[in-house]
Amino acid sequence: MMSATVSNRSSWSISTWLSVVSLTFGSFALISSELLPMAVLTPMAADLGVTEGAAGQAVTLTALLAGVAAPTVALIIGRLDRKLINLALCALVIASNIAVAFTSDYFVLLAARMLLGVAIGGFFALAGATVVRLVTMEDMGKGMSTVFMGLSAGLVVAPAIATLIGEAFGWRAAFMAAAGCGLLALLLQTVCLPSVPATSATSLSSLFGLLKRRPVRVGLVVGLLFFGGEVSGFTFMRPYLETSGGLDPTAIAAVLLTLGLASLAGSAIAGVFADRMLRDGFGATFLVLAIATIGLLTLSNAYIAILVFAAAWGIAIGAGPVMTQTWMGRAAPDQLEGVGGLFLAVIQFGVTMGAIAGGVAVDVVGTSAPLYVTATCATLAAILITTQQAPDAVSQTPAVASAAAE
Repeated sequence: MMSATVSNRSSWSISTWLSVVSLTFGSFALISSELLPMAVLTPMAADLGVTEGAAGQAVTLTALLAGVAAPTVALIIGRLDRKLINLALCALVIASNIAVAFTSDYFVLLAARMLLGVAIGGFFALAGATVVRLVTMEDMGKGMSTVFMGLSAGLVVAPAIATLIGEAFGWRAAFMAAAGCGLLALLLQTVCLPSVPATSATSLSSLFGLLKRRPVRVGLVVGLLFFGGEVSGFTFMRPYLETSGGLDPTAIAAVLLTLGLASLAGSAIAGVFADRMLRDGFGATFLVLAIATIGLLTLSNAYIAILVFAAAWGIAIGAGPVMTQTWMGRAAPDQLEGVGGLFLAVIQFGVTMGAIAGGVAVDVVGTSAPLYVTATCATLAAILITTQQAPDAVSQTPAVASAAAE
């Protein structure tokens, strides 16, 4: 039985790989577009005649709409082919970025960013279900690992590239480049993604019914702790390294680059652990995050140690989303879209609460306080996971997965 399972995991056809990678480009386009205002905030605010704080709300509003859209999209799409839904979401990414690039009105910009929020919420709410239909439940971790590599890559390279484009050609050109990424994702999914017919529709009663399942509740709490704690520490990482580590901008850039590249590695390797030892790998992810954060807090004067712990931090935050999504999928294999919507809503709530908690902690205690929030959240998540039984994986080989493998 084990040898057969391992064999299945290593037997993805080229068409299956291409279909999953097309979703990877989708996640890259989405995260790149979401974070883009941060890279061009100053010139964008000046051109629109608003404060930088007001321009920054373009990111906040996008995140809030993503949280609302995630469960909503799952409820309203019914039995429509999920390929068509993904293509429509890519079209929203393109339309949003083009609208921002050409508008001179702040409120039009906010409306366009709301469209992007809908796309983000819809894509990640459906991602787990779509991946499982392509590769089966046994390979969900491997599939989500591949998809989330696009997210990690976007976090690493998109802000830097957007900054360079903005400096060379203006901030509007950066949004047109993001629209181009959305177009590429649209073309790849049109060609490579097979038809993904819906097996069922999500209802409001089934959505609330998910909360009665203990593994689902555990996954939601862990997701809240992970994303809230991560954002709390990461948002204020630079001020901490400046004040406690005494690092200059060049040294900090190297730390953040190390962290970002390590997150790519974390996303890449997480799939193996998620598929074969979900609970242990999940708990270890949070334990590594807690240890790395404590290391940064205690050895902030040793630059090599900072780089090492930043790498460990990056591996953990790259692996965390893959592990969490796989846990949620196996907790509700019969309601993958509904549980995906709930999960993303919790992520956005966690991100918001983490940013608020980090900001309050900095103002009240100092720049090291947000990292203590991260360490505490990661420790609590590790304890919670290790005291639970991993949800059972359900063996299934959907017709679409079989078709993709032929």
